[in-house]
Amino acid sequence: MKKQSPIEREQASTFSSSTVFALFPPPLSPPPPPKKKQPGVKLLIDGEKLESKTKEWIDVHDPATQNVVARTPRATAAEFGSAVAAAARAFPKWRTTPLPARQRVMLKLQALIRQHEDELAAAVTREQGKTLADARGDVFRGLEVVEFACGLAPALMGSHLENVASGGVDCYSVKQPLGVVAGICPFNFPAMIPLWMFPIAVTAGNTFVLKPSERDPSAAVMLAELALEAGLPRGVLNVVHGGHETVNRICDDETIKAVAFVGSDAGGRHVSSRAGASGKRVQANMGAKNHAVVLPDAHREATLSALTGAAFGAAGQRCMAVSAAVFVGGVGPWADDLVERAKALRCAFSFLRVFSLRSLSRIPPSLS
Repeated sequence: MKKQSPIEREQASTFSSSTVFALFPPPLSPPPPPKKKQPGVKLLIDGEKLESKTKEWIDVHDPATQNVVARTPRATAAEFGSAVAAAARAFPKWRTTPLPARQRVMLKLQALIRQHEDELAAAVTREQGKTLADARGDVFRGLEVVEFACGLAPALMGSHLENVASGGVDCYSVKQPLGVVAGICPFNFPAMIPLWMFPIAVTAGNTFVLKPSERDPSAAVMLAELALEAGLPRGVLNVVHGGHETVNRICDDETIKAVAFVGSDAGGRHVSSRAGASGKRVQANMGAKNHAVVLPDAHREATLSALTGAAFGAAGQRCMAVSAAVFVGGVGPWADDLVERAKALRCAFSFLRVFSLRSLSRIPPSLS
């Protein structure tokens, strides 16, 4: 069989129901003994990886084993301020850096992501819990945004219109970077969502403060390190950690001009209201209610596979999951086959095994 390239493998496995629901027999041996205290996830401020001086930490668990695999710091106010200040210092020079030079950084970044895709996927699986196949899809979907950033120039073009009013009045517009902007990420796509945010923002000439989810921050930190390796100057991209207190600091800080948020409805409403009150531009992508419409002449096998994968893939923990299906002409001809597909689903677990008896005890008998 011809060996697939990494990208061909991603395209074949990305969010597919066949890979998400493979069953692997769990071991029956006791869980491994607790390991020594895990190191803290580093901050990234002004091009340097720093150990937080906070006294408050959030344990990061491997969902398959319940073992603590890392600790996320609740960054102090001073650390957050240092990150914002570094971004502000970097902005004047970065905004005047020619666009082709910024795009070349993205070209290098996409090559580095391809080179380190396995390490990134492993970090996603270890902390978020999705299968390795799904984690590779997480990385690949983010990589596509980096590729888009490599050709961002047309999206940054302004416009010009002559004689819009009597007296020889012309109208023109120029798109300019805002300054320091920030991104707040959810837990369900630890690689893809950060890559939705900072590559486009920095290629457009902004500087960035990124807050990954406190539940699975390592992949975002790895991506930020790769961005520095790709050539981002010090201070252009900074990473801070924490919970709601860090979110509120982002919303309230006067230096930050815009905020991108992906997460829950309640979280999005909070960010939109609080950040908007301080005059920031806010982009909030929240939960969704997605419908699949099935026409009477739909291909049967393809439709059944698409519905099961879209509804149950990633345990439904993604905003594009299908939560409702509308069958034109009635569900009758489809109902039995859908039920059988649902009964046949088997969950894969993290690195394809369940290591903890505690985790095993939480699996419903119908799925084991």
